[in-house]
Amino acid sequence: MPQMTIRLPPNEMVVAFGRRTAVAAVEYDPGQFDPGRTFENAPRLPNNERKKVMKPLLPALMAAVLAAGAVSNAHASDDPWVLRFGAHVVNPKSDNGQLAGMKASIASDTRPTVSLEYLITPSWGVELLAAVPFKHDIRLDGTTAASTRQLPPTLGVNYHFMPDAKVSPFVGAGLNYTYFFSTKGQGPLQGTRVKIDNSWGAAAHAGIDVQLSPQWLLTADVRWISISGDVHVNGTKVGTAKVDPLVYGLSFGYRF
Repeated sequence: MPQMTIRLPPNEMVVAFGRRTAVAAVEYDPGQFDPGRTFENAPRLPNNERKKVMKPLLPALMAAVLAAGAVSNAHASDDPWVLRFGAHVVNPKSDNGQLAGMKASIASDTRPTVSLEYLITPSWGVELLAAVPFKHDIRLDGTTAASTRQLPPTLGVNYHFMPDAKVSPFVGAGLNYTYFFSTKGQGPLQGTRVKIDNSWGAAAHAGIDVQLSPQWLLTADVRWISISGDVHVNGTKVGTAKVDPLVYGLSFGYRF
């Protein structure tokens, strides 16, 4: 490390720590101190004198710490938005309940997704997930009996463990609203009116951000979402579809 020489002006002492410098005026005995001396050859103070010197420095130290904290949050304020584009799989759980006395199974689907995250601080962010509508076939005892489309917008809060590292894991939690539409009967339900009620549920989130450049990143993530809706055939409830999928995929993100 290169050696630095700092000269003390009259009645001032400089305290440096980290990347910042705090300056505080202190009283000293001119006979004991030479303003032209450097830190390298300056005399050491007795313990009682050190305490006298440190007391007026405390406010300056606290101010410098606060300034350092403000600068550390500059990352979030400089580029607080992260826009991600990718593709995700909605993979319903294996047991989707009973409909009209028959075992129901719901197929998975993959669609393009987009999310927008606002970083309140470098570690904490609020994210909204949206997607092109997913399409699912519904089977009863192995026979395709209906199909439906759904939109699952999810609003959540994420915590990024190492926001300034090249690889940063994160976890999150939030709320999902799933809107079912274009539900149609097929096979044994051909010609009937099939409807699935919309769903509100909790969502859990985890993933990893990989920095590709100061502005670009790659994200791999997975969500568990609580989704279930009552199923009606010609106005009569025939059961509840329990979807509760894992939603996983990859996306590219851009900070701005």
